[in-house]
Amino acid sequence: MTDIVDGSNANGVDLNEAARQLQQAAHDVRVAFDCIALDELDRAHTHAITARAAVDAAENALRVALGGEASVAGR
Repeated sequence: MTDIVDGSNANGVDLNEAARQLQQAAHDVRVAFDCIALDELDRAHTHAITARAAVDAAENALRVALGGEASVAGR
């Protein structure tokens, strides 16, 4: 297995950014879950949306890192 010291790959993409985005998504999902338990549905909805945005950003970073298309608009 190859060690990535600086977090970048051959395409110059920082894989640490994808990891950070996934951590942010996990945090937002936990907050949304807690908001639902507290019956704060508007806040839960906001955090669910930001979690989805973070997952999409992580997916985009991974696509670029793997040499694929940066845009997923064609799906």
